Amino acid sequence: MIKKFSYRQDLSTKLTLLYLLFIVPVVAATLLMANNTQKRLEEDVRASDLALARSIAQETNFTMKSALHTIQALGEFPEVLDGKTDSMETLFSTLMSVRPDINLIYRLNAQGTMIFHYPLGPGSTVGHDFSFREYFIQALETKFPLITKGRISPTTNQAVTTIVMPLWDNEQFLGIVATNIKLETLSQTLVRISQEYDPNEGFQVFIIDSSGQIIAHSNPDLLLRQTLDYPNLTKITEPLLYGRSDTTIAMDENGVEQLYSYVPISSSGWGVVVSRPTATSFATARAFYRGALIALFVFILIGIFFWAGLRKLVFNPLGILSTYSRSIGKEEITTEIQRDSLYALAQRSDQVGHLTRSLVNMEKAIAARFNELATLLQTSAAVVSTLDSETVLNRILEQVERLLKVEMSAIIALNEKQGTYYAQTSRGLSQEYVNKIELDPSDPHSVTLRALRTGEPIQISDTETNPSYTSQRHRARMEGFRSILVLPLKTQYAPPSALLVFRPDPHKFTIQEIDLLSNFANHAAMAIENAALYTRSDMQLQEQTRRLEALIQSLHDGLILESTDGRVVYANRRISALADMPTSEIIGNKINKVLNRILQKTINPKITQEKLQVDFDNQGEHGIEISLPFEGRTHWLRLNAFNVTDNRGISIGRGQLLHDITADRELDRMKSNLISTVSHELRTPLASIKGYATTLLADDVEWDLKSQHDFLSIISDEADRLSNLVNELLDLSRIEAGNLTVNRQICELSDLVAQAALRAEPNPGNRLHINLPKDLPPLEVDERRIKVVLRNLIENAAKYTDEDTPIHITAFSEENEIIIRVRDEGPGIPEEEKQRIFESFYRVENGLARTASGAGLGLAICQGFVHAHGGKLWLESSSQGACFVISLPRISNELSR
Repeated sequence: MIKKFSYRQDLSTKLTLLYLLFIVPVVAATLLMANNTQKRLEEDVRASDLALARSIAQETNFTMKSALHTIQALGEFPEVLDGKTDSMETLFSTLMSVRPDINLIYRLNAQGTMIFHYPLGPGSTVGHDFSFREYFIQALETKFPLITKGRISPTTNQAVTTIVMPLWDNEQFLGIVATNIKLETLSQTLVRISQEYDPNEGFQVFIIDSSGQIIAHSNPDLLLRQTLDYPNLTKITEPLLYGRSDTTIAMDENGVEQLYSYVPISSSGWGVVVSRPTATSFATARAFYRGALIALFVFILIGIFFWAGLRKLVFNPLGILSTYSRSIGKEEITTEIQRDSLYALAQRSDQVGHLTRSLVNMEKAIAARFNELATLLQTSAAVVSTLDSETVLNRILEQVERLLKVEMSAIIALNEKQGTYYAQTSRGLSQEYVNKIELDPSDPHSVTLRALRTGEPIQISDTETNPSYTSQRHRARMEGFRSILVLPLKTQYAPPSALLVFRPDPHKFTIQEIDLLSNFANHAAMAIENAALYTRSDMQLQEQTRRLEALIQSLHDGLILESTDGRVVYANRRISALADMPTSEIIGNKINKVLNRILQKTINPKITQEKLQVDFDNQGEHGIEISLPFEGRTHWLRLNAFNVTDNRGISIGRGQLLHDITADRELDRMKSNLISTVSHELRTPLASIKGYATTLLADDVEWDLKSQHDFLSIISDEADRLSNLVNELLDLSRIEAGNLTVNRQICELSDLVAQAALRAEPNPGNRLHINLPKDLPPLEVDERRIKVVLRNLIENAAKYTDEDTPIHITAFSEENEIIIRVRDEGPGIPEEEKQRIFESFYRVENGLARTASGAGLGLAICQGFVHAHGGKLWLESSSQGACFVISLPRISNELSR
């Protein structure tokens, strides 16, 4: 692009003087070279217009490439891929703040429905279907960004072109994210260029999109016009859109001959067209041609000197600057010679020098900005790439030093336990200085706390002159810093924190530095928040895992989990006990080996293993029941297998649950015993009552009074027997329901023993030896129920021992209780039965037990009665016979008196 300068500017004056100096020789030379010179000047005009078009094309190409890179980067953000509107609003607003040429950013889902656009505006199109749009249809077939033709946006009602980025997750189409580029911004450059020319010259410059539509024009009123409306343009539209650049002359719609120069824009498939009437563009050449007939010889001689000077002063510098400008932003290496040439041009005081200095400054500014943005992106990525708190803080400080080129930094945070602020992490500061940092939240002189209270950055540009830093000045000298910048970190879930940056020299931090560090501080605060939340959730997860582990380990059932390859990945303590293997040996072992270890203890291991193998072969949920001796008794277990799946229903292994059903088996046995025992115990007295009553009622026999009395006595005894059995069942039900009431009264133990022995069946007679101390204190008990306890123990001793075996009852008093022992010298109770004799309906299966009648309720009822008094009943180990011990609480001395 060639810019005209006024005569008051140095470069224009120099060229004019140089031209006047050589005008006579040029005119003379033009007489000889008229024809060639005319063509040459026309070609120069063409080249000038073509260079202008190329410059505009390069600028537009840079803009569109930048837009393509922007939309491509935008499509990689998780917030955009997930379609989270809250996150996208923040992201889109940030992008629009740095790209004023964008007037709308929006996101369509996979069905073409608008799910979000920014800004929202009153004419929101959220929820509208745009699947019919050509760019949406094209996005379904590609994974690369594309540019649409110019159009009027239905959301903003402005002329725009759209940059579209298809969003894919592997082969799944997620939708698109797009930005609308205002065509007005593309036209602004063209307007500025056209304003540099005289309006009467008819100068025009415009850009055509891939559909032959005008999308930028020095006259904005012509936007979105079709070139088909201008037949003269069809001659250049086709080669232009095929990527050719050239100049041509054609007649416009008004019959005016125009010079058209066109250059394609590679990144978008567009083209730039510069046009002006040949009457003005070639006016100099044609006038020169006419004058050349007079001054042809002079032109040849002096033209050499003129162009030499022009080349030195203008063309060579412009060539150097053009090369240099093209390298800006492309990270191309500038050679030493090029640097020297630029330095020489920058020393000039004319327009070339000014332009050179501007380009150099612009390059520095662009490079600095790119470096800041790149550093900020790299910093953000580095900070959020880990959730470990210590690593996060160290990376924050490392990137801070990289951003601001400092060597001392720290993060001050609140110690929530101690209630003071301390240096959570630091770089470049001495350990002694860091250890002494302990700030009281109420300290009015602390720069850090002032920043935290106000929520704004605070800086001390010189610690030696700032009056608010007097108390800390000595420490600053010792540590070697002169200026400080404090930025509060806006945290919600993490403790209040601040970022401190130190410099060894007096320094006033610029607004750009503070803004840059503030932007980074926001990313750092989010990283700290994420790390804090991760640590908190990880602790909660560990606590829940510990609780779940404790719960599973405390199960009375065995649980074992296997992987898909049949190896054990988890087993609780019950499995370890059943298999008699340590957990460390079970984990990683084959499931079949562990289960076989358990099944070997069953009564019929071979049959059980065969059943289990059948279920394993079916690979489904199954269940078999097994019995095995464990912990001194037979346990019944139900082995249930089940599939283990993840949250998507995919199998990740199988589980085996060994459910202890011993209690269920015992309940079934108790029910069976209850039915058989009660039916037997009821049938026997009922049979006697029925038999003797039928005998008394017989008509063919008359019984004497003695026989009748004997029969009636038997009927009465059997009825009492029935009543006792029913009472036992009622007492047992009250005990199990917890509804047993105790009517306490003062009783002597000797009376209770005597009455219980008298009513015992069979009666122990002289076998019973009672040895009670005379000073034994009285009892406060329910007389009826304690007599039942003593009678049951005496009857059991009499039933289950030989007729000549003695029975001993002794008692003694301790501090808080009275101990009563009922001991016999019979065969005793087998060791394996001792744990179960107090169960309901349980009877010891030995020779004497088989001949003795009973429902198996006696000891269970006795234990319930004793417990209701706050006492205990247990079987004491004895070398011979059985010894039952009763412990009843003593009454106070005052109550005894």
